[in-house]
Amino acid sequence: MGVFDFANPTRFMNFSARVLPWLWGLAALVLAVGLYMAFFTAPQDYQQGNTVRIMFIHVPAAWLAMFAYALIATSSIGTLVWRHPLADVSARAAAPIGAAFTFLALVTGSLWGKPMWGTWWEWDARLTSVLILFLMYLGLIALWRAFDDPGRGARIVAVLALVGAVNLPIIKFSVDWWNTLHQPASVFRFDGPTIHPTILWPLLVMALGATLLFVALHIAAMRNEVLRRRLRSMQARAARSTIAARAVA
Repeated sequence: MGVFDFANPTRFMNFSARVLPWLWGLAALVLAVGLYMAFFTAPQDYQQGNTVRIMFIHVPAAWLAMFAYALIATSSIGTLVWRHPLADVSARAAAPIGAAFTFLALVTGSLWGKPMWGTWWEWDARLTSVLILFLMYLGLIALWRAFDDPGRGARIVAVLALVGAVNLPIIKFSVDWWNTLHQPASVFRFDGPTIHPTILWPLLVMALGATLLFVALHIAAMRNEVLRRRLRSMQARAARSTIAARAVA
């Protein structure tokens, strides 16, 4: 069975029901280990002190904020090109989760920025582009809810999601293209990470745990969306049957 076979909603529901409990457990375990490493084994920064520990929440949240939108954009291609049954379901399920992680990244970034920069907010390129990402999430969620029939608005939302994906490279490379307060990339670099291993490893474990949590939340949200659409379809069929019965009578 190939990956594309899981585009069938019934197969997806059966497979996800078996996988989801293991994902929840694995995410909880990795996050517990990551939090212990972040707050009990990672040393203080010689300049930032304990404030640096905000990084262990902020960086995974920021990573998943971008990852979730990339997933929405990829799912939108599936909606427009291949019209996979679960493509729009995947995009719609990812939007609220991505918005939550983006909000968490903005809040933790503000908490981190106050002692480091002396201000809660600065309109530099990185912060502004992430704020735009959050607003884009809210816009997509509102547009999906504007249509009673999910299928009617799927293609419109998919086009807008793909247009909005241009913001992702702006977020990633904004610290390189413009002079900003935000520090440059220090983990994913061509010449290797610049963070000391005693801080890098807890950060990577936290990123892995947060990613597993995102996957579990996304699959659970997709299951809810599939069930919601099945219920809506059953209600529509029942309404049509009732109208037809009354017309015959």
